[in-house]
Amino acid sequence: SLLLAGPRAGALKQAHARIIVTGHSRSLPFITKLATLAVAAGAAPYAHLLATSHPAPDSFLFSSLTRTAAHHGLPVAAIAFYRILLSAALPFSSFTFTAVAKACADLSAIRTGTAIHAHSILLGFGSDRFVLTALLVLYSKCGQLGVARKLFDAIRDRSVVAWNAMISGYEQNGLAERAIEVYKEMQAVKAVPDSMTFVATLSACAQAGALDLGREVDRRIVSERMDISVFLGSALVNMYARCGVVDKARRWFDALQERNVVTWTSMIAGYGMHGHGHEAIKLFHLMRREGPPPNHVTFVAVLSACAHAGLVMEGRDAFACMKRIYGLVPRIEHYCSMVDMFGRAGLLDEAMQFISDYMPGEPGPEVWTAVLGACKMHKNFNLGVEVAERLIALEPENPSYHVLLSNIYALSGKMHHVEKVRNTMIKRRLKKQIGFSLIELGGTSHLFRMGEKSHPQTTEIYQYLEELIHRISAAGYMPETESVLHELEEEEREGALRYHSEKLAVAYGLMMSVGSTTPIRVIKNLRICGDCHLAIKFMSSVENREIVVRDKHRFHHFKDGKCSCLEYW
Repeated sequence: SLLLAGPRAGALKQAHARIIVTGHSRSLPFITKLATLAVAAGAAPYAHLLATSHPAPDSFLFSSLTRTAAHHGLPVAAIAFYRILLSAALPFSSFTFTAVAKACADLSAIRTGTAIHAHSILLGFGSDRFVLTALLVLYSKCGQLGVARKLFDAIRDRSVVAWNAMISGYEQNGLAERAIEVYKEMQAVKAVPDSMTFVATLSACAQAGALDLGREVDRRIVSERMDISVFLGSALVNMYARCGVVDKARRWFDALQERNVVTWTSMIAGYGMHGHGHEAIKLFHLMRREGPPPNHVTFVAVLSACAHAGLVMEGRDAFACMKRIYGLVPRIEHYCSMVDMFGRAGLLDEAMQFISDYMPGEPGPEVWTAVLGACKMHKNFNLGVEVAERLIALEPENPSYHVLLSNIYALSGKMHHVEKVRNTMIKRRLKKQIGFSLIELGGTSHLFRMGEKSHPQTTEIYQYLEELIHRISAAGYMPETESVLHELEEEEREGALRYHSEKLAVAYGLMMSVGSTTPIRVIKNLRICGDCHLAIKFMSSVENREIVVRDKHRFHHFKDGKCSCLEYW
């Protein structure tokens, strides 16, 4: 009866009645099987009643219930069964600790997980590789990467689950380079990866802009004829889109037999980041006809694409259908994207009206930052000062707002106000975020900061950059000196601009690939400055090379003296 019932609550209750009628209600094997199937059916309270009503429950019963609950998406029930086992002072097994650690990981319950870790050590399971792996997953998911790494290093015979946990732990906590290091370590010891290894590694490549490694993983997936799950396919689309090869991302997207909302959203976001707003909208309409219903993240991608391409009417339509058709309540990200869209298009009055009419409650810093960026772009200094002062009142210790206010004052010629803002920053010990640029050559990343002189080829890089500046100046380049501190003399300003991290990274890439036609790819952690944007346009022309820069907000594809953003950035 139990076997026929399977994990179906109604049929299990009938089987339970038959067990009682036939006089087997005290049979522990029957009750264990019945309760375990009840948990698998989602009836954890019924299973709890069955287990606790037995006169002599054993460790195997509660261990089985803990494991089944953890593996059937019932983490709260798994922890409850573990606690019953604990209070009954019954023996524990490594499988119990493995299961309850998984349950804690699913809930991100780090305090409970830490107590369970201590309990496992107390009972002698501190070096069990299955328990260590489950705890590694827990600490990785909860962002406790120092502890996770210690556990990882303590596991002698690591399973693919352990490798995946460490790679994804680093990637999900913004440490893509460390994730890539672990993947390379995995390759060095010839551990066999699975599809989840590649999903995590591709996500790290997308985050770090590591296109070479991403392509290597792609080739391995194809050569090994791996089954392209929707997760792996989405990771490939996202990696190529975020590494600047949007055409390849679209080819993978079209080749996938199954696409979920993440796949569609990744491709739409990819188009948006590259300034292909019309393609993003076209794909969004296709998704509405043939794909899954869009979610909140999809609409953020669509609205962002509209903002970066000046598609105001399309953005209005998308925002309107979000609630009307899909019943999705706009979040702060959607309001912020709409304000950004109006602001970039120069519609500052409409942006302010939108804030007044549509936003519930007081707007947060994200919204005012979007308005401030538009004020700087369109030289609306009066509104810019008002918004910057509002931002500083909201977050007085955020240095970026003081820098933006200083820039607004400087651009409007109010130098005494510039000095006042900078004195405030000095007094409060506020420092602006340091910009850096990354370029990957031959699988190795090279990092540059403004005026960087720690690189082993510094002399050659600076000499090459000087020659490059001379050539682009002859072609018509004039430094945009208003981008830097206004108290400097004109000649000093040009010097300050010359050695920005973007220029150093591009110069190094060009110097190391003379005669190549491969695009130069640079990642900048902040928004690219106006002068570097202008200079790199000229560099792409005089060097006859495509140069791709991914900054904080979007991609810039420089080719033949033009940029894909069409000055709309």
